[in-house]
Amino acid sequence: MGSTRRRFTDEYKQSAVQYVLEGQRSITDVARSLGINTTTLGRWVDKAKKTNPKPDELEPDERVELEALRKENQRLKMELEFAKKVATWFAKEKQ
Repeated sequence: MGSTRRRFTDEYKQSAVQYVLEGQRSITDVARSLGINTTTLGRWVDKAKKTNPKPDELEPDERVELEALRKENQRLKMELEFAKKVATWFAKEKQ
């Protein structure tokens, strides 16, 4: 008796993973449409995420720095808006 286990090429696996990661479709949906076991595709996706993390995923210290920079940016925008209002007020006073 022969083996019933299916073999997939690396290219096929990468394509299936890209359907999930870039297509905004669920693993179950993609697996069902390709005729792959959901667990198998889930393992492929997990492995791809571990070996090729997204460039937009931040480390914890980068996340903290980003939040601090966002707060500072918001504060600076408020200060700029206030300075514009003060400048407008002084300009009206001189007329």
